[in-house]
Amino acid sequence: MRHSTDLDRRAFLAMGATVGAVVGLPGVAAGAEPGKVKVGVIGCGSVSHAYLPHLSKSPHVELVSACDIIPERVKGQAEKFKIPNQYPNIDRMLAGAPFDLLVNLTDMQEHQRLNLQAVEAGRHVWSEKPIANSLAAGQKLLAAAKKKGVRIWGAPAMVVSPQFAFMAKTLASGKLGKLAAAHADYGHTGPDWAAFFYEKGGGSLPDLAVYNLTTLTGLLGPAKAVAAMTSVVTPTRKIHGKGEIKVVAEDNAMVLMDHGGGLISHVQSGFNYFNPHGHDGSKEQRHTVRIVGNTGFMGLVGYDWEPLGVDVATKDEPAVKRHATEKGEFVWQMGASLAARCLATKKELLITPEHALHALEVIQAARESQATGRRIALGSSFKWPVVS
Repeated sequence: MRHSTDLDRRAFLAMGATVGAVVGLPGVAAGAEPGKVKVGVIGCGSVSHAYLPHLSKSPHVELVSACDIIPERVKGQAEKFKIPNQYPNIDRMLAGAPFDLLVNLTDMQEHQRLNLQAVEAGRHVWSEKPIANSLAAGQKLLAAAKKKGVRIWGAPAMVVSPQFAFMAKTLASGKLGKLAAAHADYGHTGPDWAAFFYEKGGGSLPDLAVYNLTTLTGLLGPAKAVAAMTSVVTPTRKIHGKGEIKVVAEDNAMVLMDHGGGLISHVQSGFNYFNPHGHDGSKEQRHTVRIVGNTGFMGLVGYDWEPLGVDVATKDEPAVKRHATEKGEFVWQMGASLAARCLATKKELLITPEHALHALEVIQAARESQATGRRIALGSSFKWPVVS
């Protein structure tokens, strides 16, 4: 989830229209400093503590507005990061001080509604995951953005990490031979600071599995079909300030993806997974993403959102060798800053809304597979391979 000077990738083709000069972009506020994009952040809770420091240091960002339904949260973040305008809801925010890019850090169930409202008001959008609550809603959002001539992007941002780039290039080189299988896992014991993780529209799939789903589809190509099982391991949770709640969304998931040509991948995620390191990604030394072919193996050391290196062993060089141990400027929370940079400089990203929508369809299909016991065919896709 960071940033590198070699992130100036191939042109973003998906939106169907070129960006044009910054001054000509719909939704770019008058009076912005040269090379800067005016940014409004909605959602001043836990995730904002990671995003706002990064945005505040970006040479392409001018933080102009902060919004949250809890007054003390927006007040605290606005004061800390010297954001001049504060709002209690998106209606007031959109009607207030002009800004170009909405950064949506709200509860995941709210993303769809807020993103569409911002797009229809002519604002560009960077959204935390998921970008919408269903594939159909996400496609409607993307169509609205194209119609308005604005850009949308959705987290997560792992495809811009040096480790992802190394893995993609290794696969393209053919060193692993004919690819057969991949596995990825990400989990912890679950958040206790907000109930929305366990309510309808929440769950470990859009909160955790989405990282691995994005990484594996980015490396192996769009999934063609999904089979999955999900469950609730812990039926109630204690949430700070709310007490005990009933868990509705899955807190345990196993997802199989068919990428075609015999290649099958598996993603495991959940809120019941003990880890001796807790949620400290800097200490995670396991291979959390593993890919194997008939002449080689590759494993990502650490999480894809905090990668520490890539181990490779091949038939020609069977001794495991570690590569790509430096992250450069990559951090998981850099996506919104990259979106602002794209708008300010026309330097394009590998992150696309189509890829975000594909990961969303996999999640939707996984739940349908659990409900029906069937293998679910997918219809969405994105431009692939995802390489610099």
